[in-house]
Amino acid sequence: MKAILMVFLGGGLGSALRFVISRVLNKSVLDFPFGTLTVNIVGSLLLGLILGVSLKTGAFSNNTMLFMATGFCGGFTTFSTFTFENQVFLRTGDYTNFAIYTMGSIIAGFAAVFIGLFLSKLV
Repeated sequence: MKAILMVFLGGGLGSALRFVISRVLNKSVLDFPFGTLTVNIVGSLLLGLILGVSLKTGAFSNNTMLFMATGFCGGFTTFSTFTFENQVFLRTGDYTNFAIYTMGSIIAGFAAVFIGLFLSKLV
């Protein structure tokens, strides 16, 4: 039961922060989902850093990992919104933004995880 509570609390905080960031950054006049892109990349960086530090030092308890990695990062990032926004690009024929958003999200997301893992080695 405690594990579920940790995921619930972390997920709630992550989701609330994602909502705020997306609300601010997605209001761009460029009609590009900068908020979703930002939270997914930052969330990937945080996940890499959290997991890297945990693997290296063992500093985080299981409950802390559930709160931060599964809960917060899971609630903060969003694959479903990413896929919805991409289907809008496809439906409206905006293939350029579809390609930029899809490839940018995947490449930057992977890079962010690797950067987080690298930074964790410096701790």
